Amino acid sequence: MFRGKIRMQTCRIILFTSLVWFLLDVAVIFYFSDPSTSRADLIGDPEAQQQAKRHIFASNNLQSTTRKPVVDDILDTDDLAEENGIEKDERGFPLKFPSRKLQRWSPAAVVPEQIGFPGEMGRPVQLPPSQAALMKEKFRLNQFNLLASDSMAMNRSLPDVRLDGCRNKNYAKLLPTTSIVIVFHNEAWSTLLRTVWSIITRSPRELLAEIILVDDASERDYLGKELEDHVAKLPVPVRVMRTGKRSGLIRARLIGAKEVKGQVITFLDAHCECTEGWLEPLLARVAENRKIVVCPIIDVISDETFEYVTASDMTWGGFNWKLNFRWYRVPQREMDRRGGDRTQPLRTPTMAGGLFSIDKEYFEEVGTYDEGMDIWGGENLEMSFRVWMCGGTVEISTCSHVGHVFRKTTPYSFPGGTARIVNHNNARLAEVWLDQWKEFYYELNPGARNVEVGDVSSRRNLREKLQCKSFRWYLENIYPESQMPLDYFYLGEMRNSESQTCLDTMGRKGGENVGISYCHGLGGNQVFAYTKRQQIMSDDNCLDATGTDGLVKLIRCHGMAGNQAWLYDAETGLIKHVNSGRCLAKPEARDVTLPVLRRCDSSLLGQQWIMKSRFKWQANDDSNLL
Repeated sequence: MFRGKIRMQTCRIILFTSLVWFLLDVAVIFYFSDPSTSRADLIGDPEAQQQAKRHIFASNNLQSTTRKPVVDDILDTDDLAEENGIEKDERGFPLKFPSRKLQRWSPAAVVPEQIGFPGEMGRPVQLPPSQAALMKEKFRLNQFNLLASDSMAMNRSLPDVRLDGCRNKNYAKLLPTTSIVIVFHNEAWSTLLRTVWSIITRSPRELLAEIILVDDASERDYLGKELEDHVAKLPVPVRVMRTGKRSGLIRARLIGAKEVKGQVITFLDAHCECTEGWLEPLLARVAENRKIVVCPIIDVISDETFEYVTASDMTWGGFNWKLNFRWYRVPQREMDRRGGDRTQPLRTPTMAGGLFSIDKEYFEEVGTYDEGMDIWGGENLEMSFRVWMCGGTVEISTCSHVGHVFRKTTPYSFPGGTARIVNHNNARLAEVWLDQWKEFYYELNPGARNVEVGDVSSRRNLREKLQCKSFRWYLENIYPESQMPLDYFYLGEMRNSESQTCLDTMGRKGGENVGISYCHGLGGNQVFAYTKRQQIMSDDNCLDATGTDGLVKLIRCHGMAGNQAWLYDAETGLIKHVNSGRCLAKPEARDVTLPVLRRCDSSLLGQQWIMKSRFKWQANDDSNLL
């Protein structure tokens, strides 16, 4: 009787122990079948092993729950504490990723030089003279040398163009994944596939979630099923999406962005080449702060020879009076902020817009793109203003390089013409983000005042919802070097009292002489600003004179006075050049289109200038002598 009880108790213990081990085995099997974790990740990795133990523990303690959880729901107290401890902005947006959602990675192997192929290591392709006529004929298709591109390997080798300090940088071991979105329209096969292959071969595989190719109504047969069949065989997931009708870059990018699986969206153009170590610096910055929008240095791929030419890391993005994106030299204050370390990310007032990485959720939080904009143009400045004014940051990672084929002209036509589209897009930008400066923009670009802007109420509501700062704040704090006159004494035409003609840039470029012509009153090339820094400027050029030949030139504004300093006396009407002590005068008989510098004489009407127009938001002048 006693022995029977012992045997029964022993059986119960064995049965219970077996059940426990069975549950543990099931939990282990489920864990290792999770595609987000591989056995290789656990070997020699104490952190990953500890995470596996947590997962088993959680699985055994979820048997009594009424809802079957998904893997992302299985969090222990450490995971919850980490997520609760992540810093958030004033609107509750988390600034970092939980570590459990990041991926371990290893650098991609270097692409070796392929001896015998043209263009290897970024060298220029030299075609024989016998192919010159064919090259010119095919050049028109895409506005680059298609024969040169087709002759190169799809995964051609490139030099490591990074700064020495960038090559030795150590990035976080855990980084977010990214989906690459590329929009194309009638793109050449070789440039499109070389873009894709450069991503595949030079990106850490663990961080590359997918590549999405968005076809914006291409008309070339090879970009149909042939492309789909080809990319289906590539070693990473590549999808081809179709817009169905010509939608333009902005709307096509939004179509791709809605489908991404990665945590970060990286936008690239369809004729790029990524270099060694290009991706890690971009993702590392987003991982550090999810409200950072980061761009690579955009190197130049020659449209004629496909030579790879490294761009300067000493330039940043700005814009001129007509809201055209421009590259300008990085000011000393930004160099000082970085401690003189050129490998540190560069805060840029604006981005070029073609190539950048942005957190997927932040992209949606900050308002994606303005869908009321057409085709292309202005969207890069609109996003730059929006990100900066609404609490984000725009940067250039000087350790990330991506080459881009820069074409002298576009091979595509735009409905209604390029000017109409650019004016429409910039007018929408001005109406929403420029505040009082929109009147300044319209004065310089009267054609934009009359275009149909469309409904911008949703974008204004977005600005209010995000509690964005003013455009004056942007100019004062983010871009004080801007060519937009922040505080100035006068804006408008500068009319000569005797000839009744006005200063006019005549559409000339920097380094050329300023002109004078009849006053048409339409703004544009006859709008000049007299700033508090004593500059007389038109767009990003200032009146500049050496005083030796009496001619006055348009020279890129440098903000350091010198030959660009002028004094205007409102009583006498004289405009005096500070360095030479001479005054601006009407043209002489030898050339009636060029104003000159002459010895000052207030009695001469030819040296008297009228400045009358004034905008309500200008700086007030308290004295008569400016």
